Amino acid sequence: MPAVTVDDILTLPRLSTPDPTTTTDRPVLSVTTAPAGFEGEGFPVRRAFAGVRKDLLDPFIHMDQMGEVDYAPGEPKGTSWHPHRGFETVTYIIDGIFEHQDSAGGGGVITNGDTQWMTAGSGLLHIERPPEHLVVSGGLFHGIQLWVNLPAADKMIDPRYQDIRGGDVALLSSPDGGVLVRLIAGDVDGHAGPGATHTPISLLHATLQPGAELRLPWRRDFNALVYVLSGKGTAGADRRPVHTGQMAAYGAGDVITVAADAAGESGRTPELDVLVLGGQPIREPVAQYGPFVMNTRAEIEQAFTDFQRGAMGRIPAGQG
Repeated sequence: MPAVTVDDILTLPRLSTPDPTTTTDRPVLSVTTAPAGFEGEGFPVRRAFAGVRKDLLDPFIHMDQMGEVDYAPGEPKGTSWHPHRGFETVTYIIDGIFEHQDSAGGGGVITNGDTQWMTAGSGLLHIERPPEHLVVSGGLFHGIQLWVNLPAADKMIDPRYQDIRGGDVALLSSPDGGVLVRLIAGDVDGHAGPGATHTPISLLHATLQPGAELRLPWRRDFNALVYVLSGKGTAGADRRPVHTGQMAAYGAGDVITVAADAAGESGRTPELDVLVLGGQPIREPVAQYGPFVMNTRAEIEQAFTDFQRGAMGRIPAGQG
């Protein structure tokens, strides 16, 4: 799991140590296991939010762990052109290469540790796929796609595309150097990630060495979720066991605790890799149907009408 690594973690800025007399550990309210499925043209995913209470997810709508899969030549797959309206998609690639193109002119290629942040807003068409050379050669592919809701006031803003390179993320260390934190978006403990968000959120990828613990300062007004990308460990101060493909949802407080087992999963690297995410709940009605996330059924119907009449853009010439 390369993503972004460093030669000497001790040279990085360090997170502060939460004061136990003035901070509160967030309790773990649930641990759920993501079911496996397929997306797009058939690439394997884990549905990370399945079984998690909706109120614990707000402002997030959907998250897939894509892979980890080692494709044979000719096997890599993506999606066909499709529309979105009313939210943002965040595609974070840990291993492999992915291309993005949309009808608003956004697009690019991302690889290990890069992120594509697409604000669908009022609506656009887009496509995500591996480049042709990867289809021919095959290879390792692993990533995350997250959907972040937009409040009603922002649902019809103009589409926007952000290309966040792995070298742009804020790299941080736990106080003892046992945990590498890659801050993609938001603010954590006074440090800022490069991703610009309409809905206040924080998103980071942490790698914990065997036996290491991360006690992460976290905004009280944010929710808190930890998804295990790979490895084994525990979540919360009461050390609830977690492993690859599981999501821990935390309750109120201002410190997120996660720890790695001393020995990793059999056949894998011994580190524990987790995605930590949280945001300020929007607390508005959500009407979702397929690729559209709005506030009312009438707005969903309008989204379909607008899509069918071409108001969300056209597939670029030669790309249909």
